[in-house]
Amino acid sequence: MRHGKKFNHLGRKKGHRVALLKNLANALVEHKRINTTLAKAKALRVYVEPLVTKAKDNTTHSRRQVFKKLQNKDSINELFGPIADKVGARPGGYTRIIKTGTRKGDAAEMALIEFVDFNDIMLASAGSSKKGRSRRGKKKSKAAVPPPVANASEEE
Repeated sequence: MRHGKKFNHLGRKKGHRVALLKNLANALVEHKRINTTLAKAKALRVYVEPLVTKAKDNTTHSRRQVFKKLQNKDSINELFGPIADKVGARPGGYTRIIKTGTRKGDAAEMALIEFVDFNDIMLASAGSSKKGRSRRGKKKSKAAVPPPVANASEEE
């Protein structure tokens, strides 16, 4: 039975699960995006987002709290440096999970988890696609279209 089960235990004992999430979080901070199973990605999002929130407040206390979870000085410097600078104005939702299909060997659902503000390709396409549309999808009134210009060869 699953009485009172608040989070996904990922089929592991506590020590193994903590080590797994710590390693996944360090890899995510270092590489900005990683490919893993969907269940691990969802568990990692719950683990990493509070750490990024703490990284926005660059104090000795918050650094020590985050270091207690990650235990990697390079990850701490990366998290409190470039990552905190990019997500400083964002109120939450620092990561994005994209489903990528199933793994061939065991048909496990795979997913890509990444920091939202570090995908330059998606940021560029999102900025160009939001022209002229409001949030509710209201269309603009149609502007007068100029009449087509006739070719010189058609007039003769």
